[in-house]
Amino acid sequence: MTGWQTLLYKEVLRFWKVAFQTVAGPVLTAMLYLLIFGHALEAHVKVYDKVSYTAFLVPGLAMMSLLQNAFANSSSSLIMSKVMGNLVFLMLTPLSYMNWFVAYVGAAVIRGLVVGLGVFAVSALFTDVSFVAPLWIAAFAVMGAALMGTLGLIAGLWAEKFDQLAAFQNFVVMPMTFLSGVFYSIHSLPAFWQNVSHLNPFFYMIDGFRYGFFGVSDVSPWLSLSVVGVALALVSLIAMYLLRTGYKIRG
Repeated sequence: MTGWQTLLYKEVLRFWKVAFQTVAGPVLTAMLYLLIFGHALEAHVKVYDKVSYTAFLVPGLAMMSLLQNAFANSSSSLIMSKVMGNLVFLMLTPLSYMNWFVAYVGAAVIRGLVVGLGVFAVSALFTDVSFVAPLWIAAFAVMGAALMGTLGLIAGLWAEKFDQLAAFQNFVVMPMTFLSGVFYSIHSLPAFWQNVSHLNPFFYMIDGFRYGFFGVSDVSPWLSLSVVGVALALVSLIAMYLLRTGYKIRG
């Protein structure tokens, strides 16, 4: 294997060795959300015609789990290496900053997709979900995982200890994820909060992903694709710049 392939393999192996925690745990959490919210609100909430509320929840929960775990993979790997002091061994290799970027983000995408598929596979036992546009599903899944993996890379480079990373996840990633339409359509919100939701890039990832299942969405999937694409390009440029300059990893 080449250098970046070896680093990618190492990063994938890192989370796969503890799959019970990194894969099974998030799948179980998503299932609890599905069981609780689906059972409690199935008869009271109607979002799309001919789509049950439980079915509506499945793409949102799958995407939410995918995004959170893609972020967690790259961010936790970097902060652990920095805190434990073994990042220096990676810096001694002739790997370029592009090799780092591809390996860390690639592993984050793989973990995100594995968790997302796991959530969907288990969800299929509880409700029927259609596949109206599979290419849209794949596009938003990969781009969303890459975006969050890149954001996790930036957070891991910025953080110097675990509580800083936890603060980033709890006060930035978690609120934006939960306020992105996972459990509701933004059309059910007051006008002010609908406008606020349109400023949240997570909303476009989940809305576009859900379009691939049902063929309906709150905004045009092309608009969602454009927003996600621009956001991915922006955070990628920032992450590659930080890696190239050795931000907080070189003395």
